[in-house]
Amino acid sequence: MSVLVVGLSYRTAPLDLLERAALGGTAARTLEADLCRSDSVAEAVVLATCNRLEVYAEVSKFHGGVADVGALLAAATGLTLAELTDHLYVHYEAAAVTHLFTVAAGLDSMAVGEQQILGQVRTALREAQESGSAARVLGHLLQVALRVGKRAHSETGLDRAAGSLVEAGIARSEQAVGPLAQASVLVVGAGAMSGLAVATMARRGVGRLVVANRTAARAQRLAEAGGGTAVPMSDLPAALAAADVVVSCTGAVGHVVTAGLAAAASAARGGRPQAYVDLALPRDVDPQAADVDGVTVVDLEALGRHLATHEVAVEVAQVREIVVAEVQTYLAEQRAQAVAPTVVALRAHARSVVEAELTRLQQRVQVDPTVRAELEQTVHRVVEKLLHNPTVRVKELAGEPGGSAYADALRELFGLDLGRVAAVSEQPVPSSPPGLSIPAPSHTGLVS
Repeated sequence: MSVLVVGLSYRTAPLDLLERAALGGTAARTLEADLCRSDSVAEAVVLATCNRLEVYAEVSKFHGGVADVGALLAAATGLTLAELTDHLYVHYEAAAVTHLFTVAAGLDSMAVGEQQILGQVRTALREAQESGSAARVLGHLLQVALRVGKRAHSETGLDRAAGSLVEAGIARSEQAVGPLAQASVLVVGAGAMSGLAVATMARRGVGRLVVANRTAARAQRLAEAGGGTAVPMSDLPAALAAADVVVSCTGAVGHVVTAGLAAAASAARGGRPQAYVDLALPRDVDPQAADVDGVTVVDLEALGRHLATHEVAVEVAQVREIVVAEVQTYLAEQRAQAVAPTVVALRAHARSVVEAELTRLQQRVQVDPTVRAELEQTVHRVVEKLLHNPTVRVKELAGEPGGSAYADALRELFGLDLGRVAAVSEQPVPSSPPGLSIPAPSHTGLVS
């Protein structure tokens, strides 16, 4: 079995397509269950965030895995396979591991180094484990990815080098309306991203903070945490007119702030500058609101372009080194584990030979029980000593690239039959399966 990644993100797909492909938590879990019922997929984890939709799967074969994942991904999103194909990326085996570790470290995010992705990976793993779609292979792999992400933040200056989406959005809004200390800010929504926005505003000493949410109790709790006030969603038009900066991230279907609402708010403000920071996908703010005089709209797509120019080379390079080292360690561990069945089979073969010969000896020669016991121990010790170095060395060598060849040699030399134990071997780079014209994946493409 091998790990496969099929996905699309802000790097490969336009924002409107990402909006149409967005999956909520329930839909993601349903997709995982459907994948695990397919012919080629044993385990599956769906990572659905505001700027990516990825399927991590343990598959029995590349072609069948890509075909199953592609078809079910299209069905889950309501998009045709033809619409998705040009924007999908596929990573397999070593390249899949590298991609996951890169994502968990925050290097593949719009805001390079942002920490929210760690929480999103953790949540996806936990929910997949609870539903049973993630087990030994993906469960362990994603746990390692979480460790890689933590190392990226604790062992480098990545946190200081790159701001979060919220901070970047606020910085852009200040360019339009001036310092936050003199501004009134409205946060629409009360989820995790909204909580981050409120905490950031409070830390920066915003002039006035208001939170609007459909659930009044959640709005009240979030507002109190940031030293602000809460208003019901029914008061949204008035709250928009009073706000210099609006940060919205509700997860709602359809626009929460229409172009008409933005125009009415602007008119009530007498044309004073106003900024909308839209951190939602699908978008909360109608893009046409940017056509209103005095209104600036900053969405995820704009933030992605802005943040892409603010990577700090030294910190990013340090994180890439961590990712490469962790990928190599993980792959070495997997190769070492792959030879375990050969070692077990070799020792079992040796035991069977010893037992057969001792039985034959007993049938031909009458030996005192005490002598026979000593003889058996002696023979077993001799065999163990003979096997010790080969088994230790084959485990050590298996951790190196191409190390599986040593296990292959042992199986050939001793005529070992592993039965149902599947030997893991290097596979050739496959071509694209019918119905999904995508570039063949890299097997070893470590982060460069």
